[in-house]
Amino acid sequence: MDTSNWVLQFLGRLHPLFVHFPIGLLVVALLLEFLTIGGKRKGLREGINWMVYIGAGFAIFSALFGWFLKTQDDYSGNLVDNHQYTGISTAILGLVTAIILKNSIKKAKLNLKAYRFMLFTTVILLTIAGHLGANLTHGEDYLTAILPGNKEVYSNKESGALLSELKGASELSELQKDKLSLEVRGLFAHKCYQCHSENKQKGELILEHKEGVFKGGKSGLAVVAGKPEESEIYKRIILPADNKKVMPTKGKLLTADEIALVKLWITEGAHWSDQAVKVFPEAPLKLVKPELPKVTEQTHPIDKIVSTYFDKNNVAWQSLVEDRKFIKRAYLDVVGLLPAPEAITTFVNDSNPKKRELLIDELLNDSENYTQHWLSFWNDLLRNDYSGTGFITKGRFQITKWLYNSLKNNKSYDQMVSQLMNPDKSSEGFIKGIKWRGVVNSSQSTEMQAAQNIGQSLMGVNVKCASCHNSFVSNLTLDQAYGFASIFADEPLELNRCDKPIGKIAKVNFLYPELGSVAGKTLKERLLKLSKVMINKENGRLYRTITNRVWERLIGRGIIEPVDEMDNTPWNAELLDWIAADFIDSGTDLKHLIKRIMTSKAYQMPTINYKKQEDLKKDYVFKGPVLRRLSAEQFSDAISQVVAPVYQAVAFNPNEEKMPAQRIWHHEKDLTNTVLPLPGKRYFRKVFQLSKKTIKNASVLISVDDAYALFINGKRVGEGNDWTKVGKYDVTHLLHKGGNIIAVEGNNIGKIDNPASILFAMKVVFTDGKSFKLYSNETWKSTDRIPNKNWINLNFDTKKWKKVKNYGNSNWAKLLDFTFKEHEKTFARASLVKQHSFLKALGRPNREIVVSKREEQATLLQALELTNGAYFNGVLEKGAEKWLEKYGTDSGVIVDTLYQKLLGRHPSSDEQKILIASLGNQPNAEQLQDVIWSVLISPEFQFIN
Repeated sequence: MDTSNWVLQFLGRLHPLFVHFPIGLLVVALLLEFLTIGGKRKGLREGINWMVYIGAGFAIFSALFGWFLKTQDDYSGNLVDNHQYTGISTAILGLVTAIILKNSIKKAKLNLKAYRFMLFTTVILLTIAGHLGANLTHGEDYLTAILPGNKEVYSNKESGALLSELKGASELSELQKDKLSLEVRGLFAHKCYQCHSENKQKGELILEHKEGVFKGGKSGLAVVAGKPEESEIYKRIILPADNKKVMPTKGKLLTADEIALVKLWITEGAHWSDQAVKVFPEAPLKLVKPELPKVTEQTHPIDKIVSTYFDKNNVAWQSLVEDRKFIKRAYLDVVGLLPAPEAITTFVNDSNPKKRELLIDELLNDSENYTQHWLSFWNDLLRNDYSGTGFITKGRFQITKWLYNSLKNNKSYDQMVSQLMNPDKSSEGFIKGIKWRGVVNSSQSTEMQAAQNIGQSLMGVNVKCASCHNSFVSNLTLDQAYGFASIFADEPLELNRCDKPIGKIAKVNFLYPELGSVAGKTLKERLLKLSKVMINKENGRLYRTITNRVWERLIGRGIIEPVDEMDNTPWNAELLDWIAADFIDSGTDLKHLIKRIMTSKAYQMPTINYKKQEDLKKDYVFKGPVLRRLSAEQFSDAISQVVAPVYQAVAFNPNEEKMPAQRIWHHEKDLTNTVLPLPGKRYFRKVFQLSKKTIKNASVLISVDDAYALFINGKRVGEGNDWTKVGKYDVTHLLHKGGNIIAVEGNNIGKIDNPASILFAMKVVFTDGKSFKLYSNETWKSTDRIPNKNWINLNFDTKKWKKVKNYGNSNWAKLLDFTFKEHEKTFARASLVKQHSFLKALGRPNREIVVSKREEQATLLQALELTNGAYFNGVLEKGAEKWLEKYGTDSGVIVDTLYQKLLGRHPSSDEQKILIASLGNQPNAEQLQDVIWSVLISPEFQFIN
């Protein structure tokens, strides 16, 4: 090596030393700079200046020496390039920052805004460059590797066992060669990818794929088939630890067994298996139904398996929960509602030994309430929502109607999956994802979203990581992710690694090609094939995943955790496989799956309260159901049931009576543009004709935001000031043959422009059975000027009045009461309501991504909402007034009824004394509100016990 190269190489190796100076100096300078904002701590100024100058200088030296290191020490690859570019950019920005600072100081009036902005930007870029450098030094997973669930999965025990097996063979079979090849490749992945991958090609050697291994690097051929002594990789791994050429240079050296395995592989011809190397554990794809243990003391299949598990883990069976707790648990789990006190009493007094199974059947047969409860689970899992990102720009479509009907009709899971994979208009929203506005990362294209969402929600596999590069958490590769995404693409997809095109076109393929081909000339053909491959009974992942999710939903902790990582080890594989196989045997009946779990003793045991979340993750042993917090929807619905409706309008009304009624208001204009309605009164009229037929009955529905007075043929019919309360009036006696007039005085209350509307419907039924219907629409007329008192009569002149404007429905949800049909619904189920601040505070997620499990831990936001939230407080105020109207001022009756309805039991004598004392002999609404709040905030109410 000549002197100049030696010098450059030496300087390059000083890069790691020099690089820490700008990191320390510039970061500290920024922190101290924050302390001087507002003219404070002026004494720090000179020290900060010198830190910036010296830090910028060292940044330049670091970038220069880093370039020497790259060129002289044979570093290459995308990761190296990205680190180089960000490092050079940091040096340039640091220099610019120092210059701006120097110029700012020279001016008479000190202005540091531009300098501070540049310093902040420099430190951000410095952080990115430092992170990329750490990836190069310690590996790309050096941060994530320490996170829970990302523990080291490689063990050299397999190498030793395989070596023992192969040494005894006179000649290796094809199967043995495959095993040897995969083991060596796994060894490369764990010990060598850190320096020799596509992202970091030290010495131009890549050990990540076949082409790179046999091409070799700068030092020559890494592998010479049949000749280990001529193979550079073998020569390097047998060097002593103190030799600078030894491989691997970082981490632990190879063991004697591992070296022997590499030598054997090369000696045997360096066979390269066509199979993918399995670096991470991977669950078997095929599902085989295990034989049930011969346990005579248990009759339920689940309990037989659990009993064997208990014996192995020294866990004793607990007595089953009492009937009062069971009925509450069953109601909340199946229909999401509280049982009525009468239902509890009847159940407790029932002597039928099969009453629990009969109750579960009864609840599952309540299709409407079952659907409206489980809809939240599926909305989370399929990222379906009623509003949010993408809907306004038509870049997202909901699947609510299809999903609701699928659950209500108990459509088989196979049929649901098939219709999601090969959808019609009603179910296509799932695979279409969200079409984000503007330029997006290649891993967020709609095709890749489909692959990611199907992988996560239905298969329990993380495709997201592999959609940017070969996965760090599973065996999935970039090729596989793009092959899967290509199913949903209209045109061939080019692979992008870390959002950079690599000039390779993806080949259409399923994640698990052994299940069948999904190739096809058209999108329609590919989706049809996918819909069949997904529900192939060999696809055990599909059925294990949904089984595990339902178990977690009912028990509180999955058989596998996290529930999205189905390659993790289950706490009982036989249990998971048996329930999943039984689910298949039932025709993939979701209600059967739920019943199978709920009828077991495992479900009916007392709940276990784990004090720490870590106890549910590390060294977990199943002892019974986990204590679970009520979901946002369950909490809201319970309040609506007992106290007062939390919501009265919904985003999706499954029982909606179709009407062409429009939300109309006076057309407000600013010159030529339509604007929001101004505050104040507006006047509306609609003239209509009735035939000479005899009227049998006539009724009106009206909802006005904000207030109204309704007149028909000059007579005042009614008024209201809450758009959520539908005015229902019998107007039979006010109508007559010929001309009739409807007049509405509407009032938009407020100090600034805000949405206002009238929603109106009238139905006239004649004695011959025929009917006449009239709705609010743009044929109505209005004025913003106060008319004379005759305006409510038929013969009033409206020549100067204008046509109204249809303001649409975006500002108003659908009212359950806006129907001429009889219905029993007294409140809106929270699952049908679009995202609301109260639900969000209680943990309902934004469904822009798949949410397979909500956070169980209470948050500060929840605490604030439940203790001081205006919306919650308003509901309780109305509820207290309603209770006083219904139960009067008998404090004893109020307390006893409240406990029975909310907690399913009578209060203890101490509880009754305390609460009656709080209410007094003549309770007012405020006192009652406090008592209701105290019960709602109690752990007994908030948790499913």
